[in-house]
Amino acid sequence: MKHHTQAPRADSSPGAVLFIVSSVQFLTPFMSSSVGIALPAIGHEFQASAMELGLIQMMYILAVSITMLPAGRFADIHGRKRIFITGTVVSILATLAIPLCMGIRTFILFRLLQGIGAAMITATSFAILTSVFPASKRGKAMGIVTAFIYLGLAAGPTLAGVMITHMGWRCIFYFMLPVQIMALVLTLMYLHGEWADSKGETFDWQGSVVFALALSTLVMGMTWINKMSGAWIMILAGLLGLALFFQIQKKTKRPLIDVHLITTNLTFTLSNIATLINYAASFGIIFLFSLYLQYTKGFSAQTAGFIMMVQPLTQAMLSPLSGRLSDIYPATWIATLGMAVCTMGLFLASFMGITTSLAVIFTILILQGIGFGLFSTPNMNAIMSSVQPRYYGIASSMVGTMRTQGMLVSMAIVTVIITHYLGDQAVTPENMGHFMKSMQISLRIYSVMGVVGIIFSLGRGSRRGNHV
Repeated sequence: MKHHTQAPRADSSPGAVLFIVSSVQFLTPFMSSSVGIALPAIGHEFQASAMELGLIQMMYILAVSITMLPAGRFADIHGRKRIFITGTVVSILATLAIPLCMGIRTFILFRLLQGIGAAMITATSFAILTSVFPASKRGKAMGIVTAFIYLGLAAGPTLAGVMITHMGWRCIFYFMLPVQIMALVLTLMYLHGEWADSKGETFDWQGSVVFALALSTLVMGMTWINKMSGAWIMILAGLLGLALFFQIQKKTKRPLIDVHLITTNLTFTLSNIATLINYAASFGIIFLFSLYLQYTKGFSAQTAGFIMMVQPLTQAMLSPLSGRLSDIYPATWIATLGMAVCTMGLFLASFMGITTSLAVIFTILILQGIGFGLFSTPNMNAIMSSVQPRYYGIASSMVGTMRTQGMLVSMAIVTVIITHYLGDQAVTPENMGHFMKSMQISLRIYSVMGVVGIIFSLGRGSRRGNHV
């Protein structure tokens, strides 16, 4: 089919847009990983239970999950810049309020608000980028933004550890405020015009409510899978709710998700499935290696953090190159190669033992970094280039939703397996064999999932665009 592109807006500076989007996309993973490191300090100050600390992270993920798709569709109708600015303001207010909280419940509430702001930003960032940059330069721009995402992921635990040790956990949020405010000011100054390619269409409120209820039930079930006996019922109810959501979408004149887009646009559909599978297969290794390096190898949390930085730094260095390559060669080929490299790393990791050398560990982390660096940007480029401009918001938010759900699936798998072998026990020298067994089985399951993901990715062929 004919490849459609949207010309860049003459009144918007591509350089400014790239800087703004890179800044806010750096902050999202930085915030997520930083708060994870800060949880013990936060729990100590507020005397919070383990469940309450879990809610700090879960509510953020939940807010991102249920807000992403509706925000993307709303942006397509009412303007991507408008939703981007609103999300930035919401994030600034939440970031300012969290350090002022006097109790854990208000902390959790503002984390929910912070997640809503992050979802609005994420749902529109790549859509705005796609609207401003022509197809010939889009991959390079996306590669630079993706590099900043990985830099945020790498910097989070390290910088947060230093700030928490010397200045307290509140400094994490104060550190982010100037960057958020700067992004807002630059947006107001340099991002002119608006992008609302579905302007005048109605918003699907019914579908949005059903989607939010179904996905929140699914997310809570997956999060509490080893803590609550009814978690599997919640997961099943969530899946049935999503099935009902898609039935509603088929009958709605202006749906939240155009089912026709999913059923007829092979590149769009298979690329999103590849995103889901790749994150489901690869995200859990971060959790497993964190435990392995500290409990099995005896490294401190700081040393383990420095070792694990190898992966996101490799991803950050490779992302701009892979983005540029996806402007020249079929993006699906490069993304599939990335999935294959990730799977190689997972397969090698599944044979790790107590005596595995640091050289092997670094090799696995570098393979994962190369794989994700080759996959993420070309895959996003393939998705955004496969749809018409009126779908940019929903396409961008769909990828974010698949990424988040893939992470949850990955953690659910490893949680079930570790719980089977260790129950509620902490990892100790006495049960180290059980931990290693659960780690190896998890990684072998991830390897099989990676192979399945490669098959789906290959199904896209060499298409550079398949607009509907």
